[in-house]
Amino acid sequence: MLKRSFLFVSILLSLFVAGCSSQDEQNDANAILSTNEFVLKDLSKKEYVIKKHNQGFVLQGSEDKILILDIFATWCPPCQAEAKHLTHLQKVYKDKLVVIGITVEDNIEDTKLINFRDKHNAKYPLANSSENRRIINEVAKKLNVGRNFGIPLMAMYKDGKLINYYQGATEEEFIESDIKRALGK
Repeated sequence: MLKRSFLFVSILLSLFVAGCSSQDEQNDANAILSTNEFVLKDLSKKEYVIKKHNQGFVLQGSEDKILILDIFATWCPPCQAEAKHLTHLQKVYKDKLVVIGITVEDNIEDTKLINFRDKHNAKYPLANSSENRRIINEVAKKLNVGRNFGIPLMAMYKDGKLINYYQGATEEEFIESDIKRALGK
């Protein structure tokens, strides 16, 4: 009798575990299916949902704004130099522009990003998220720049359409010119 009870409990436990595994696999499959959406977290753990739209990307809740995705590294001198320019542009066009920095450095410590932000006056969201690599790969693919592209790589979108992209050091005036063009000025 004890053997039957033990066997019965073992079978029930196996079914329960298998059922949970199937649910987890289903959740993983759903996550893979939602490839049109990226959830990035900044240093304060605030989430930014970026969605593929048309031929580009939009920031959920800011669909009417220009979106600049700045792909950078903390150790990169041109990336460091552009941070203050992006901060300035974000300030000037605060109601019309959102800049999000996305580091290429996998598993970087938040303290390194905080030091970068403070030292280089990067006053816009800096994403340090497990989703960074996935969105970086998608942006590079859509821009057709290959997997080994130069940084910084900035891509500017309006209404889900690519306005322009910049690879390497770029003058603030060029970026602002494209912002004005996207705004119809």
